[in-house]
Amino acid sequence: MLEHIRVKKAAQHNLKRIDVDLPRRKLIVVTGPSGSGKSSLAFDTLYAEGQRRYIECLSAYARQFIDQMEKPEVESIEGLSPAISIDQKTVSLNPRSTVGTVTEVADLLRLLFARAGGAHCPECGRPVRSQTQEEILGRVLEAYEGQAVRILAPVVKGRKGEYQRLFDRLRKKGYLRARVDGRMRELEEGISLSRTRAHTVEVLVDEVDVAPARAPRVEEAVRRALELSSGDLVALDAAGGETLFSQKLLCPYCRVGLAELEPRTFSFNSPYGACGRCHGLGYKTKAEEGGEAELTDETCPECRGRRLKKESLAVKVGGRNIFELGELPVVRLERELRALMSSGKDGPVAARILREILDRLRVMNELGLDYLNLNRAASTLSGGEAQRLRLAAQVGVGLRGVLYVLDEPTIGLHQRDNGRLIALLRRVRDGGNTVVVVEHDEQTIRAADHILDLGPAAGEEGGFKVAEGDLAGILASPVSLTARYLRGERQVPLPAVRRKPSGWLTITGAKEHNLKGIDVRIPLGVMTAVTGVSGSGKSTLVQDVLYRHLTGVFSGSRRKAGSYEGIAGVEKLDKAVSVDQKPIGRTPRSNPATYTGVFGPLRELFAGTREARMRGYGPGRFSFNVAGGRCEECGGAGVKKMEMHFLPDVFVTCDRCGGKRYNRDTLAVTYKGRTIHDFLEMTLDEAYESLKAHPVLRRKLAVLRRVGLGYARLGQPAPTLSGGEAQRIKLARELGKSSTGRTLYLLDEPTTGLHFDDIRKLLEALSELVGLGNTVIVIEHNLEVIKACDHVIDLGPEAGEEGGWVVAHGTPEDVARSDRSFTGRYLKEALARAAGG
Repeated sequence: MLEHIRVKKAAQHNLKRIDVDLPRRKLIVVTGPSGSGKSSLAFDTLYAEGQRRYIECLSAYARQFIDQMEKPEVESIEGLSPAISIDQKTVSLNPRSTVGTVTEVADLLRLLFARAGGAHCPECGRPVRSQTQEEILGRVLEAYEGQAVRILAPVVKGRKGEYQRLFDRLRKKGYLRARVDGRMRELEEGISLSRTRAHTVEVLVDEVDVAPARAPRVEEAVRRALELSSGDLVALDAAGGETLFSQKLLCPYCRVGLAELEPRTFSFNSPYGACGRCHGLGYKTKAEEGGEAELTDETCPECRGRRLKKESLAVKVGGRNIFELGELPVVRLERELRALMSSGKDGPVAARILREILDRLRVMNELGLDYLNLNRAASTLSGGEAQRLRLAAQVGVGLRGVLYVLDEPTIGLHQRDNGRLIALLRRVRDGGNTVVVVEHDEQTIRAADHILDLGPAAGEEGGFKVAEGDLAGILASPVSLTARYLRGERQVPLPAVRRKPSGWLTITGAKEHNLKGIDVRIPLGVMTAVTGVSGSGKSTLVQDVLYRHLTGVFSGSRRKAGSYEGIAGVEKLDKAVSVDQKPIGRTPRSNPATYTGVFGPLRELFAGTREARMRGYGPGRFSFNVAGGRCEECGGAGVKKMEMHFLPDVFVTCDRCGGKRYNRDTLAVTYKGRTIHDFLEMTLDEAYESLKAHPVLRRKLAVLRRVGLGYARLGQPAPTLSGGEAQRIKLARELGKSSTGRTLYLLDEPTTGLHFDDIRKLLEALSELVGLGNTVIVIEHNLEVIKACDHVIDLGPEAGEEGGWVVAHGTPEDVARSDRSFTGRYLKEALARAAGG
């Protein structure tokens, strides 16, 4: 077997036909300035080709159900393994996705409850037991005396299939009718069922008026129903009311029968387990315009937010139901399940399932996710948390010989927890896997077996191999920008003077989630970092309490703010802006030019040319979103989609416009010899040089370059931008607006995806905002940013229930002197390095 992954002539995006040799079964870090081609090599070349080759081994039938990737621009790759990508872009917004479902611990818990759960009566809470045929007969005779009752045998319960043979067999046995998916049908009518949908089939065994004289007939119907269905029977009265009787489980006091315990009994995604009122969502829904249902903030009154039927919640393991276990922080859940396993009460089957669960919980603890609980919605996770959760799920599977590609796994992790993450990555490597990490974190770079540094700059000036080898080889490179920062020759400078606050914003009694009723003073007119270990309460304080309150005051938002007693000092502000990492648009028609307002003035510039005026073209002619100037063959998309059924959909360049989006007449209009399409294909640096004579365009483009986006293309489709790039485009839009000097800006980890040198540029842009009198609050772990702030609020000391306190606050120097602050310890070293000591 080859000992290296050999990449020849990689030319994806801005890569300059580079040759790379990456050692297999090693921890490899790919680093370099933002936009230098790291993701193009790691994700769009290595992962894409590894995935493509693996999928090509599958049958044509299987391939039609999988999104297949295009072949990357590369001459050849040797020694490649099947690849798994774990990035930050795929945080699920589905309300049914939780921490438990992402890590698959929820599936294992459902199995544990089905195999080892103790069933209790949902009415009185007493343990339930199985019933005999005689007991079921007695209950039917007693409950339905004097009534007509139909006795049904449930032979299929929520299973996929057509069941033609079953219907034939039942007909031959003399049965005439069955209730199929809730509707009574004649077996002779030729029932046709969809093979891909789940069905329930209940055979009508008899319809009888219950009376003492007819007891033998009722007894015969009960016996046949139990035989047919292997122990279950449904009694249906004339009014449509039904009761389940089971030889399996019954409460002797309330006479409530429970169905056999199966994993789906405990799933809020299955009709067999989900609350009937909210269908497993936990919240009420309301109808929106267009008939779509939207979740509200109101808890479902039936399940009280617990998502499951009361029968499912009545089953317990270790004295808790499945929802109660899911509410425990991972660190406590691991402790409780370990104690349960040690007791050995639930037998060898439960012990095996518990071992699997504990393995995954241990990995979550090692990844610094011990404060999360399994019921937490995936949509509330940060990109870094979601990525580490998926990593926990993958490590739990224990694959060997796989290529793992990760995108900045340290994002959202405190320096204290980085060591645990690195140890886990090494464990994955030692399992016989190759781990490729795109990373800027110094600790991770220094821990790598092999480092590949791309650059020397971004965009068209990047895509070259600058340095490659172990840490000593990289440090010896005279041309690597990364090496200059690692050697300490270059660094993000300390501010010459810490700015003084112009006032204070005071939050009192903040107690949302794990916050302990804390009082926090936030200085105005300066830059403040909110720090602390992952899960200490930073986002809860800044986003859930402060930002939601401010949006309610300034824009009338109805989103409920987190719990607090009071917020004073708001009158000194007139606006609050959250600059987050959500996409700037979900379609390829959205791009940096449209989002930042560059496209409007650019179209006006083209409309003002002599050629456009002669032809009578206005600015609308130069939009690819409206009819007139765009190519109608592809609708202004530049590509056409061809469905290939068993092969991946192919996007082919439009043969009429050649991928240029516009028709021939529109492209006949040029400015400085270039068409509107040429300008959209330029990098922001190139566009700035061509358009700097126009004040409006110069200002907007200069701001985009200032936040480190000079390498991005003006018309780059929004879905191809990373979360960090989207956040910086939003920041550029804010910087381009006229400022009142009374705006509060909130940024959550703005250093995502940034090289040391780009952090310096970002800090200059943020300082510019503060210089205009505005207030900037950053939630951040990066020490380069923290040391450059005027004020630091450190939460902790730990995560989850052991966090939520203010551990230290003041200038970075004040926090560095704190004995209680983990941030302070690392900040002390960073300040000493910056001061040259």
